[in-house]
Amino acid sequence: MLNKIINKIVKILINNGLYKIINLISFHYEVKRKSLLLDKFKNIGYGVVLPNTTNIINPQYINIGNNFFALGNLRIEAWDSYYEQIFSPEIIIGNDVILNTDIHIGCINRVVIGNNVLMASRIYISDHSHGEITINALNLSPAKRPLVSKGPVIIEDNVWIGEGVSILPGVTIGRNSIIGTNSVVTKSFPENSVIAGVPAKIIKKL
Repeated sequence: MLNKIINKIVKILINNGLYKIINLISFHYEVKRKSLLLDKFKNIGYGVVLPNTTNIINPQYINIGNNFFALGNLRIEAWDSYYEQIFSPEIIIGNDVILNTDIHIGCINRVVIGNNVLMASRIYISDHSHGEITINALNLSPAKRPLVSKGPVIIEDNVWIGEGVSILPGVTIGRNSIIGTNSVVTKSFPENSVIAGVPAKIIKKL
């Protein structure tokens, strides 16, 4: 009996177009939220598409160029403080950059992504880590260890980054390079390189 009543109520709501109204309100709210977010970036170009599932920390330190496109679960973090530490982060993303799902970019120093960079899914890029590998650091729980950067991450123009790649601090990827699936990049590579592996190494020069 109860199920019949519920089904009847649902049909009435559908016939009256309430679902359409709810969807319209949700869409309007999402557009407004994105608009407010875009206004907070340090600089942002035209044709920028952010997914509904976007988590941006401190957009005032982030520059995004023209024709930026990202799919779901985009996470970009520019940390200017952590406990008593103070940082001056800078994230620069060039023109015509395309990101697939589940991209995580973390910065306390500097992260630069050049023009025409293409990323697959589940990619992690960070210029820092939680603590140094020392006895003193190990005496603290991981979350309480000071953030440490070994240098900026720079990804030059026309780089293609495959699925599941991690790019760690102090790394420069030369232009026109390709990074193979599930690679862990711990050092810099020159332009026109095909790299892969854990840790990544050059497997071909273009």
